[in-house]
Amino acid sequence: MQGIGWRNLNQERIVLVIAVVIFITASIALPGFLTTDNIVAIARSVSVLGILALGMAIVIIGRGIDLSVVAIMAMSVAWYLQLLGTGVDSGAALSLVLAGVLGIGLINGFLVAYADVPAIFVTLASGSFVFGVVRSQLITQDAVPVPSGNWIELVGGLRFLNVPVEVFIFAGLSFTTFLFLRYTKWGRYVYFAGDNPVAARNIGMPVRPMLVLRYVISAAIAFVAGILTAGSLHSINTRIVNSTLLYDIVLVAVIGGIGLSGGKGSVRNVLFGAALIGIMLNAMTIIDIPLIYQNLIKSTILLAAIIVDGVLNPRDEQTAQQGDI
Repeated sequence: MQGIGWRNLNQERIVLVIAVVIFITASIALPGFLTTDNIVAIARSVSVLGILALGMAIVIIGRGIDLSVVAIMAMSVAWYLQLLGTGVDSGAALSLVLAGVLGIGLINGFLVAYADVPAIFVTLASGSFVFGVVRSQLITQDAVPVPSGNWIELVGGLRFLNVPVEVFIFAGLSFTTFLFLRYTKWGRYVYFAGDNPVAARNIGMPVRPMLVLRYVISAAIAFVAGILTAGSLHSINTRIVNSTLLYDIVLVAVIGGIGLSGGKGSVRNVLFGAALIGIMLNAMTIIDIPLIYQNLIKSTILLAAIIVDGVLNPRDEQTAQQGDI
């Protein structure tokens, strides 16, 4: 019985079992839950949420956090669509917006890595800055439509075996992230730096450049998620920046088993967390639970997940002093 205890609980399996139980219960109890259209809707929402959580997971595993992802996702795509609407060439517009996205990622990473500003403040400020600048100076309305016949509209309508393309892109990005973290030198450095950044620096790992890279990857992944969102909805609404999406992303990562203290987690945690949250949100929508109570339920789950994470992955003294999360 010595091996039984809090430290030996497998959070991944618990989350997977809960997701399966909720899915089976909803399939039996909720009319319309197990229809093809609803399953497709779940798959789409899980895919976009999971893609955003992949970028967040890479940052959190490396002992950081990125609160600018939703702003980058929404505002970069809104700016791109606005440029297309004013007649700018698609290739030139895409290059300009991508440069801006990567630039924000570089600034986030530089301020955290080289200026030693806590990540939570850097990314919160950069997200607000991106939203303010784009909404006031670069676009003319909250919701920016996708031009008719544009490649984003075509991507949004793509399906293989009646499965939306978002699911395949999520699967591809998940596999790519898995290969990066597990089999590349820089991916393994993410774990080492997240577990003990001082020791990683002392043995010669490029801790600061790696940190910058993580925020650039997070920004790029956010842009991909924004393109997919615009493709499925035929527009992007910048008011999503003020929604609870950011908390959903953090919730997916934490409840899936990504340790907030750094150095722990995998793509599998994101998959399980996204499945649970996606199914739960869909079931609450079918039940017609008011949004305010949905947010209360999600915030309670997030708080519980953070408490459990603190028990399973206690923060060491150095993490507390760094103040990144």
